[in-house]
Amino acid sequence: VQLQASGGGFVQAGGSLRLSCAASGSIFSFNFIRWYRQPPEKQRELVAVISSHGSTIYADSVNGRFTISRDNAKNTVYLQMNSLKPEDTAVYYCNGLNQRMGSNYEYWGQGTLVTVSS
Repeated sequence: VQLQASGGGFVQAGGSLRLSCAASGSIFSFNFIRWYRQPPEKQRELVAVISSHGSTIYADSVNGRFTISRDNAKNTVYLQMNSLKPEDTAVYYCNGLNQRMGSNYEYWGQGTLVTVSS
């Protein structure tokens, strides 16, 4: 199963964007799907997680502003980003985690660039 991220772009501070992470197969192949981001010249960081059951976790920096959701029929996970700040500027990546037989298997989509101007 491959993942493809899309939806990045340029937005002013306070604006919104919705990122999509589309799976080539069933998203139920993954126990968790996660959004990461990598700001310029910084390390990649976890932004949000959604489980196959729909449970969610958010980084403190985005809690209350970002919402992760999934559309099982479309095999797509979304990241709705509201009240964007310049510090949200980063390349955003989706990641699928498959846990089976005691091992973790990760699948990465290509990144999508989000630029937030002040």
